[in-house]
Amino acid sequence: MDIELNRDAKQIVGSWLDGLNAALAANDAQRVAMLFRADGEWRDIVALTWTIETVSDRPQVAQRLVEAAAKTGARNFAIDPERHPPRDVERAGEDCVEAIIKFETEVGRGAGIVRLKRSDCRTGDALAWTLLTTLDELKGYEEETILEDAEEPAFERDFHGPNWLDRRQRASAYADRDPEVLIVGGGHAGVTAAARLKGLGIESLVVDRMERIGDNWRKRYHGLKLHNQKHSNHFPYLPFPKTWPKYIAKDKIANWIESYVETLEIDFWTRTTFEGATWDAAAKRWTARVERGDGSIRLLHPRHIVMATSVSGTPNIPEIPTLDRFEGQVVHSSKFSNGGQWKGRNVYVFGTGTSAHDIAQDLHGNGAHTTIVQRSPTLIVNVEPSAQLYDGIYYGKGPTYEDRDLINVSVPLRVMKQAHKILTDKARELDAPLLQGLEKAGFRLEFGENGTGWPLKYRSRGGGYYFNVGASDLIARQEIGLIQYADIAEFTAAGLKMKDGSERPADLIVLATGYKGQDHLVGALFGQDVAQKVGPVWGFDMRTQELNNMWVPTAQPGLWFTGGSFAQCRMYSKYLALQIKAQDVGLAPR
Repeated sequence: MDIELNRDAKQIVGSWLDGLNAALAANDAQRVAMLFRADGEWRDIVALTWTIETVSDRPQVAQRLVEAAAKTGARNFAIDPERHPPRDVERAGEDCVEAIIKFETEVGRGAGIVRLKRSDCRTGDALAWTLLTTLDELKGYEEETILEDAEEPAFERDFHGPNWLDRRQRASAYADRDPEVLIVGGGHAGVTAAARLKGLGIESLVVDRMERIGDNWRKRYHGLKLHNQKHSNHFPYLPFPKTWPKYIAKDKIANWIESYVETLEIDFWTRTTFEGATWDAAAKRWTARVERGDGSIRLLHPRHIVMATSVSGTPNIPEIPTLDRFEGQVVHSSKFSNGGQWKGRNVYVFGTGTSAHDIAQDLHGNGAHTTIVQRSPTLIVNVEPSAQLYDGIYYGKGPTYEDRDLINVSVPLRVMKQAHKILTDKARELDAPLLQGLEKAGFRLEFGENGTGWPLKYRSRGGGYYFNVGASDLIARQEIGLIQYADIAEFTAAGLKMKDGSERPADLIVLATGYKGQDHLVGALFGQDVAQKVGPVWGFDMRTQELNNMWVPTAQPGLWFTGGSFAQCRMYSKYLALQIKAQDVGLAPR
């Protein structure tokens, strides 16, 4: 074997970083280009661009990187000795050298990852395949310093004045001031954003319509559990206990959110409806209107509003011709609790995503005669081991959790598609018996864009797949019935009439038809001018290769969005909070 292929990973990365520092100091795009492969990628998260964007291919990467580095003063790129050392890994089917790096800009300190293919790592010819740069902290506004400054004197005692609880209640009432940030939505997206903001000394208030913190999970259907394991789902600052089960039940999640809010002292108003807001361009503040549980109206004037209603905030109830003729009960999945009352009765579940399968399995287990109605092809993957393949970075011993998160966000879209195609091929191989059984039962399958699997489907449309925990097996064995929506001629008072002339009686129809995205709410809450200005939320912007308007400044000043999976909220809430802090102290454009 060529001895040069065995050069030490630390030496390879150190030499490459020396070249990068020299090229950036010379402001020389041509020299930077010589450090990247022709198909090189650079992903920046807030550090050099004050947004999240990915740039692909050598000329574009070199030009944009040189411009951004010159503008922000990016310099001193080096291997970070405090983090996991450089190592050989496999990414997207390629043998790579991978290293966690640090750097600085005029206003902050950064963390990143550089990845070089081993096949390129010959003397003088080590070329970067991917480069990640992220803002890790702001100079002068480090979390540790802010939190230490906020501490009360260790031995202060006032037996006749307000105690800790009195001060907490007074602070969270916001009777004498406005929050700097108003967060709409109190699920995992909202509370993780609030936690990150608190870590940077920013007062935020979470508002939610629910009666109790965590009810947005607690009140969902009876058998709900997370379908990916706890390893990738921890919250910032407080990971789940090691004693917790791999798959966490909804009520456990609900109680965790409630205890998280209490432990981290997050200001949270329940039974509060956000009714909308208008922007004062001169004052650079919002006038936001909320209705409290007692019917009173409160006007708040935050500098920022973070919409944290997730990608599943508003039920999507499609127009289904002739359904109004049906005299039985029709409910959206958001209103379904459990199948106990439907034993021995005929139930049709419209949809083939996660909620549809879970509800159908619940109904079947409770003795209902259950049939799924498929409207479009759906991706099916066994929950173990296949669905967990995509979260492999979080399993086993190795880097710290923070390092694993950095590795997770370091993968640009084009490389992610390559990796996910490999993983999806493996999952299909593992799941072949199940998939064959489903197709035999008449179930229509698909496997994502170019066979890239479920994670990119989630980022594109927020659903369209199911992690099989048993419902697919029941369909394959025809214990849960299956019909195609296209085979329904019409609905009748008693049920469904099929195109072949047969009639099917029904007592309940469950519309497991998903939820509308956050952009659905923008026009109603902020006006159509703001909605048009902001544009789509979620789904990929192919110009930046990133999710539309997520965790970055939008075209509407002071309006932000957060949402997605537990892992996404944990990782990206950090960058959301850093941007808000940087704007408020004048370090970033507003």
